Amino acid sequence: MLNQRRTTNILLLTIAIPLIFYLLKILSFIFIPLIFSMFIALLFLPLMRWLGRRNIPKFISIIIVLLLVSGGLRLGVELIQLSSKEILATKSDFFPKAEAKLADLLFYLTDNFGIEIGEDQNIFSQFFQKENIGSTFGFLRKFLTTILMTAFFVVLWLAESINVHKLLNNTILKQRYTSIKAFMKIEKDLIKFIKVKFLVSALTGLFTGLMCVFFDISFPIFWGLFAFAINFIQMVGSFISVILLAIFAFVELDPTSTLFFFIVSISMVQVVFGAILEPIFMGKSFSINIIAVLVMLMLWGFLWGIPGLIMAIPITVFIKIILEQFPSTKVIASLLSGDETKVEKL
Repeated sequence: MLNQRRTTNILLLTIAIPLIFYLLKILSFIFIPLIFSMFIALLFLPLMRWLGRRNIPKFISIIIVLLLVSGGLRLGVELIQLSSKEILATKSDFFPKAEAKLADLLFYLTDNFGIEIGEDQNIFSQFFQKENIGSTFGFLRKFLTTILMTAFFVVLWLAESINVHKLLNNTILKQRYTSIKAFMKIEKDLIKFIKVKFLVSALTGLFTGLMCVFFDISFPIFWGLFAFAINFIQMVGSFISVILLAIFAFVELDPTSTLFFFIVSISMVQVVFGAILEPIFMGKSFSINIIAVLVMLMLWGFLWGIPGLIMAIPITVFIKIILEQFPSTKVIASLLSGDETKVEKL
């Protein structure tokens, strides 16, 4: 009877797990802003509690939080405008030089590898065809919709119309387990993640901009902001930043040792902050196995794309903390954290 029940449970899990992932992918337009807004709300819950202890009404506390978020967004917009003014004010012959360099590169590819690319139109004009412009507008519409849905869910979380603690207590943890302890640990680890990620991204952007200034690459403010923003995309962000900046430097600099040392410099910035310091800080904060991080990045990146890559580590931490609350799943939590001693004891 016991074996039969175990077999039934395994079959149910075999059916349920693929179904859950299928629903997560199909309904990503709901789950992405919902999960993202939950992490934002958890980040501001300590401030909400602090304001509540001072007898400030909840709706005023929510307004204060929204004003802080709006202020952060406004600062980001100001920095983007500053970098845009830098680009527009620079009377650079970047595009003519890029055309010439790319034409030489295409000639080299055609002459040596037989690769043929249409020469009847400007190289850059191929990126501004009607179908590409339509895709761009579609992306912007989807992005704005996600932002509005995220803001709506943030208000619901902060107003406790959706209560994370009660949700955990009534669904997953129930009365048998201490949901308050798990909830506080999730909140604490999330705040650590935001601090570490923001610090590492800021240092990456700062030193990327300084490298651009040192090697006399145009638009250092823009490239610093770009490196800062895209560093929030796990793994892929660093790679994209180096590749795009190397291509830009290839146009501006002659293919000499200067170009080589610039590419080495920006690569070292990404390696030092992204591949050395960040894993050290993240490992101390979360104690997550690097293999588990890579697997979860691939999983959530496949399900939700770029938002999945951004939220992969927080989701992994959330899952690990929940699994630690059940004796039967502590082994899985130990595997995620790479703690072999716990696994052996169990």
